[in-house]
Amino acid sequence: MTSTAPGSAPAVPADVLASLPDVDPTWSRTVEVADGEGVPHLWHVLDTHAPGRAPAEPVRATLLCVHGNPTWSFLWRRFLAAAPAGWRVVAVDQLGMGFSERPAGPRRFADRVADLGDLTAALGVDGPVVTLAHDWGGPISLGWAQAHRDQLAGVVLTNTGVDLPVDDELPPLIRLARTPSLRQLACTTTPAFVRGGSLLSRPALPADAVHGLVAPYDHPGRRRAVADFVADIPLEADHPSRPAWDAMADGVRSLADVPVLLAWGPRDPVFGERFLEDLLRRLPQADVQRYPPASHLVTEDAPQTAVDIWRWVVERVAPTLAGARPAEPTPPRPPLAPEDLPWAALLRRADDESTAVAEVHGPVTSRTSFALLNARIRDVAAGLVASGVRPGERVALLVPPGLELTVAVYACWRAGAAIVVADAGLGLRGMAHALRSAAPDHVIGIPKALVALGALGVPGRRIAVGGSPLAARSFGWVGELSALEALGRDRDLPDPGLEDVEGAVLFTSGATGPAKGVVYRLSQLREQIRQVATVLRLGPDDRLVAAFAPFALYGPAIGIGAVAPDMDVTAPGTLTATALADAVLAIDATSVFASPAALRNVVATADELDARRRDALRGVRTVLSAGAPVPLPLLRQVQALLPDAELHTPYGMTEVLPATDIALAQIEAAGPGDGVCVGLPLPGVTLRISPLDALGRADGALTDEPGVRGEICIAAAHRKDRYDRLWATEQQSSRNPGYHRSGDVGHLDAEGRLWVEGRLVHVVTTADGPVTPVGVEQQIEASDAVRATAVVGVGPVGAQQVVAVVVPADGRRRRQPLAEPDLADAVRAASPVPLAAVLVVDALPVDIRHASKVDRARLARWAGRLLAGERPGKV
Repeated sequence: MTSTAPGSAPAVPADVLASLPDVDPTWSRTVEVADGEGVPHLWHVLDTHAPGRAPAEPVRATLLCVHGNPTWSFLWRRFLAAAPAGWRVVAVDQLGMGFSERPAGPRRFADRVADLGDLTAALGVDGPVVTLAHDWGGPISLGWAQAHRDQLAGVVLTNTGVDLPVDDELPPLIRLARTPSLRQLACTTTPAFVRGGSLLSRPALPADAVHGLVAPYDHPGRRRAVADFVADIPLEADHPSRPAWDAMADGVRSLADVPVLLAWGPRDPVFGERFLEDLLRRLPQADVQRYPPASHLVTEDAPQTAVDIWRWVVERVAPTLAGARPAEPTPPRPPLAPEDLPWAALLRRADDESTAVAEVHGPVTSRTSFALLNARIRDVAAGLVASGVRPGERVALLVPPGLELTVAVYACWRAGAAIVVADAGLGLRGMAHALRSAAPDHVIGIPKALVALGALGVPGRRIAVGGSPLAARSFGWVGELSALEALGRDRDLPDPGLEDVEGAVLFTSGATGPAKGVVYRLSQLREQIRQVATVLRLGPDDRLVAAFAPFALYGPAIGIGAVAPDMDVTAPGTLTATALADAVLAIDATSVFASPAALRNVVATADELDARRRDALRGVRTVLSAGAPVPLPLLRQVQALLPDAELHTPYGMTEVLPATDIALAQIEAAGPGDGVCVGLPLPGVTLRISPLDALGRADGALTDEPGVRGEICIAAAHRKDRYDRLWATEQQSSRNPGYHRSGDVGHLDAEGRLWVEGRLVHVVTTADGPVTPVGVEQQIEASDAVRATAVVGVGPVGAQQVVAVVVPADGRRRRQPLAEPDLADAVRAASPVPLAAVLVVDALPVDIRHASKVDRARLARWAGRLLAGERPGKV
């Protein structure tokens, strides 16, 4: 490449520029810059303020984008395209990389930091600057940041790290490239390393994106610096770049007063979670946004990173540039009163010998009194403290629902630690991803869970539940929970205080996207417990059958006995009428919580009940079912089986549970409507609606006007504190201060009752306006020809066609998915909106946690492939 004057014509061939997706050719420029020794080098950059481009207004600040190895400035194209007014974006091609000059020799780490400073000076970048970097560009940008503190306004890092790995932590591709005899082959002679990064993405990147990433490295002569970059990773103590690297890494902590965002692809096999945790230790003020299931090239795998990062810059950094006063520190939360602690009710019954927790296993029922439960919790808590669990730390729980889980939960709280709970319904890998995101300090679990999740990289010191102490020691675990309980009997339990600290990270079911960690403080948990007691009409003399695992934990917090029935708690549909009756008999229960799937099977197996068990069910006075809409016919069948019970179907979600309440009699009084009536808000809960626009977006001002359809927004004292390590997700969900935007759509009626019409992501955006699915499904399901229905949209946003996917009532398996004429006619006649197609499946896909939430997004993808003439695959 020949040198040209600063600001001269692009070094990138015009045909190459034209072939790059989302790149404006006028961004491309070359700049000649002398290095520290006076040697000139020709740089290529993408610059929103390149010569010849007329900026709309003066530059207020600059986003400086630094790529890693073996990418180039193309990686940041979306950030240039989305730049707000007044912001300049400069995306560099490091020397030897992209379309910059190939110097005669390799550039060391210190050279690259100095080179970047020389370039920004030549470009007239003099602050304020927000750095944005990826991969090995991260340490280089951090070196620049420390050398230019007077210009630095913020730092954004994506999948990078400064804590050097040891050899056995290196991913195979880098380990291969670090081998001198193979480096030339992998990095230079062949494009294996260049293409390797783009192959890490799942699903695979589009072909034009891969073409753009590898475009500058089309022959060996242009790939030499790729090998040099790998060789310059200073893993060895005597490596020439090690002193400069160590100085940079030590200096990162000096940036603790700078706004920082860490945007992360959790599936990255190169810069894994350990690098994220290390950066958070060095930069504890950092905001975090994880993008499951993104991998190494997070800005490619999750294109919304450009929108989210610019939002962060505008909200976190831009106000300080305008001279705004720094935000006032968050005032300390008032201390909790002793009676507001989640375990206060249990302490009040510490000497009570009546049953607190019972478990039914066939003919055997085990019982634990309040006194024994409290003593065990105290001793385990003391043992946890003695073993190294500290206040403020996180403890993941991998214990099946039952007594041991109850003891572990309350012991963690008594020790001052927060619990981390991920549903087994996520599957092993799903649980591992969730728990890695929460980064627990300790893990309490059954041995097989500890082994399995240890192999999948879940961090934390291990404490076994069950198994032998010898086995625990052989795996290097802290020990076994019963041994810690014995240890705690001889120790005082330190008072963790009455501060309103983090109490739990609870993961959503992942039914409409990746599972999200929801953070609750102790005060929010206590308010949630009070609301559950309100809905269930629970008093001190009540006893609860918890056929949904988390509700078993509410018993001690409310101060009542609870029993877990004989069922597979991970499969709600395994609850039988006999198992429910036996659980009621075990503690003379007065209340029941069960998911719709569980109640459906109870009704289906009611004929198996004998007279004694039928009579026992008459003693139940409250039944609560939630997690998904409960069909009115099912509620009537349950009412016939439990004739003296009041049936409630509250509405809520992991982020706000519960929010509304309604009983069967009130549902029947409300009559049919567009959606599912979930009743009035509970005391202290405020409901508002954010109206939908023509494209199904909920951007309207919040309203409580009856009949307005839109996203349901909820304000309550027991609303989540935040999403865990999901900064952008939290900002989106709480953009109306004090409210959680639920992601559900619905409307309020004239009496203030809430009607739920489906999920926001499932709204069908037709040319005639948005169609919400639930009301249409209800009318179709009223047809005798249909057992179940899901309504989905196929086609482009704003012009989607409505498709009904049905399960026929006759149960007969169909060989092809297009509905037969008679069935299609019946469905179309019942539907209140025109249908483009009627498709048939044997069963609708549902979530694992409740076995009730229909996966409409999955059905929409399947229907779209089918109607496009492609092989649709399995639903």
